[in-house]
Amino acid sequence: LLGWDSTTAYFHYHSDLGSKFNQNYVGGVVGVDNIEVSSNTAQFYHAWIQKGFFKDSLSVLAGLYPVDSEFYVTETSGVFIQPPYGMSNELALTGKAGPPVFPLGALAVRVKYTTPDKNFYAMGALTDGVPGNPNDPHGTQIQLGGGDGTFSIIEFGYTPQEDATDEGAKPDSKEVKESTESFNKIAVGFWRYSGKFDVLDAAGQRHSQGAYFLAERTLATEKGDPSQGLSGFVRFGVASEEVNPLDWTASIGLRYHGLIAGRDDDIAGIAMTVNHASSHLHASEHQETGIEATYRAQIK
Repeated sequence: LLGWDSTTAYFHYHSDLGSKFNQNYVGGVVGVDNIEVSSNTAQFYHAWIQKGFFKDSLSVLAGLYPVDSEFYVTETSGVFIQPPYGMSNELALTGKAGPPVFPLGALAVRVKYTTPDKNFYAMGALTDGVPGNPNDPHGTQIQLGGGDGTFSIIEFGYTPQEDATDEGAKPDSKEVKESTESFNKIAVGFWRYSGKFDVLDAAGQRHSQGAYFLAERTLATEKGDPSQGLSGFVRFGVASEEVNPLDWTASIGLRYHGLIAGRDDDIAGIAMTVNHASSHLHASEHQETGIEATYRAQIK
């Protein structure tokens, strides 16, 4: 647009409504569904501009941005509807109002570099330490200062490119590219708030920081149709136990695209998440485990 080469502008405005089933009736750390929010409102989730450099191997993004759109993401977990298969709980429950993740973005700058062969990437983001305005959750709120500090996150990933080709088709053909579904990613990340938070069971304050590991992989494909088959993911993250309710979370899951004959576009999956409470948190439960089995049917 406007002759701006290698430039993308993106705006995403959404309205979140409905009752608070987990908040009012369940009270689980895992959560019930990933679109439940604490306050019904409409707001901007994304509002940013991104510029590419060096044949788009380097990109710089600035604006209202949620880190869970790129960081700590496994595509294979996207079929599940419980919250921890988006942003993992040990990070989602940190900070004064959480990091900038659904449903809130924050003012941010994100830089990403991908090698020319697309096998490796490195990216980092610096955001407002308190997304939105905790005292006024309605509408799009941008409030800087007041001791908010910053939230920073970096991720290094390995995404080896592999050709998944159908029998009798050329590797670069349009037919193969449209029908192939392949997952192959390993990444590690680190995050930290610049501000300090109250220690849970003692006087004083500490920084909140953590790290995570994730991997996803296509494990098997059906003969003659690389768009169908079995994929899996694992994720593990840790957070400062002195100031956060969870000190680690682990998730594992499997999904099968086209499990039932004649239902090639359906996806079946099963996943499990374990949330471990910090030893500094006086809670009746030290661990909460959630298991989800889901089946997504493509109607038409």
